[in-house]
Amino acid sequence: MGISASAPWLNFYGNMPKTLNYPEKTIYQIVHSTALQYPDNIAYEFMGKETTYAEFMRRVDRTAKALLELGIKQGDRVTICMPNAPQALDTFYAINRIGAVSNMIHPLSAPGEIAFYLNFSHSKAVLTLDQFYGKIDQIRDQLEEPCKVIIARVKDELPSVLALAYPMTKAARKIPKLPKKGDYIMWNDFIARGKRRREPLPADDAVPYTEGASILYSGGTTGTTKGILLSSLNFNATALQTIAASGCESIAGLKMLSVMPVFHGFGLGIGIHTALVGGARCILVPQFNVKTYAKLLINKKPNFIPGVPTLFEALLRSDMLEDADLSFLVGVFSGGDSLSVELKKKVDAFLKDHKATVQIREGYGTTECVTASCLTPKDYARSGSIGVPFPDTCYKIVAVGTEEEVPANHEGEICISGPSVMLCYVDNPEETAQTLRRHADGRVWLHTGDLGTMDEDGFVYFRQRIKRMIITSGYNVYPSQLENIIDGHEKVLLSCVVGVKDSYKMQKIKAYVVLRPGVEPTDEVRQELMDYCRQRIAKYAMPYEIEFREDLPKTLVGKVAYRVLEEEANAQADA
Repeated sequence: MGISASAPWLNFYGNMPKTLNYPEKTIYQIVHSTALQYPDNIAYEFMGKETTYAEFMRRVDRTAKALLELGIKQGDRVTICMPNAPQALDTFYAINRIGAVSNMIHPLSAPGEIAFYLNFSHSKAVLTLDQFYGKIDQIRDQLEEPCKVIIARVKDELPSVLALAYPMTKAARKIPKLPKKGDYIMWNDFIARGKRRREPLPADDAVPYTEGASILYSGGTTGTTKGILLSSLNFNATALQTIAASGCESIAGLKMLSVMPVFHGFGLGIGIHTALVGGARCILVPQFNVKTYAKLLINKKPNFIPGVPTLFEALLRSDMLEDADLSFLVGVFSGGDSLSVELKKKVDAFLKDHKATVQIREGYGTTECVTASCLTPKDYARSGSIGVPFPDTCYKIVAVGTEEEVPANHEGEICISGPSVMLCYVDNPEETAQTLRRHADGRVWLHTGDLGTMDEDGFVYFRQRIKRMIITSGYNVYPSQLENIIDGHEKVLLSCVVGVKDSYKMQKIKAYVVLRPGVEPTDEVRQELMDYCRQRIAKYAMPYEIEFREDLPKTLVGKVAYRVLEEEANAQADA
């Protein structure tokens, strides 16, 4: 029935326990328990401003009251369209506190994408930064039902000295002025309204820990956008399993560099919730660039750094870390994309040369399991492996298109069963039924859509996505979605989007376009298409190049032979 980290012959790979106890608590309740145990520990810091666990819980309760005062009720959905900032964390846990459901989306999403997410989730409210308000205002007439807008500002969470200087910074000058009488409420006014609320907060167990708590997004098994409904148990199990697999008896008081974004399963599930469940400190990083990240490593000395492979590759090229002492590192975790054997060797050598006693540990997971469900043991790696399953999580490899398990070292589809597996795809029973299947062993298994193998000792090896997909800087990009957008332009007849290997992003995105008859393939038309895409496609998913073709190659059954174009583009990249 698959292999689990509870198998007794895996114990010599580390101190990973055979099984864990999962408290019957919500996301809020488990962190509240941690706050009672470590009230004076720092829960998070942002731009140098520290917030203790005790104060964090007070902030969450204030935000919960403000949400109730705004009219948010149990079961309602509230969108968080934020980078890693205090207001995002306060709101995520406050939403759970009152039994509502958080809907996590990328703040750099194009306006049309934001409209889709708000309509899809039936959100009653959305929280975003002042610099993104224009996107929300732009799509109000596209919303199918009323959605209240809460505007937060970075300035409000800065230490007093930085707050005074902030208006003169380059970042502040880029923020457009808000309309004086806009249909929105500023964060401080929102919180003030909550403080005036006389009714006490409801009991924090109104919604069972096994019911839906948050919606994250992924492409599912068909490559189309899916809302993934995750429970408090899913999040809490991921956190407790990650702590157990970390190799640390306790992470209380240690520091997590929370650079992965809050709207991403890796960032929210590991970088934030795992840290808070364990009593650790989240160093919130709202925007990543190599220079600031290197500074944070030197100045903050975090003990844990989770990230995607592109982040670690970028650090290898940072001049600022040339003489850095990284002996403070306790765990370096890579996920969100495949870590090549060569990059692992380079990162391990880099860590050793900079006095770190740890190696980079690759993990694997899907948003359908919040994030990681498999991790390389602390002191035992196998070349090319993504590690062994977390406690209480089983993996098995089945023949593609079946539920039949294949022998060790045979390739097939990776399937996962355990307490972190999602509840369902929102409003999509067909896709849910394809992905979550009860096998003959009686367990419900998540069919990941990924190809892999597993050896005799339970080490898992990822091969590739079964379905067509591009991964760029750790984000999943689905070509069919981009093609649908490009094909919507009045001058386009047909398009094909492919991934091209890139030393920094792993893959970058190229679009091949056939124009409508009579339209000349000029630079002006190319620029027009790029501008069109920028209005509809998130920045990270934008094509770096549009190449015009008179026709696209076809398969024998008349489909666009995207693999031919993919091979051509990659051959050009190698030339």
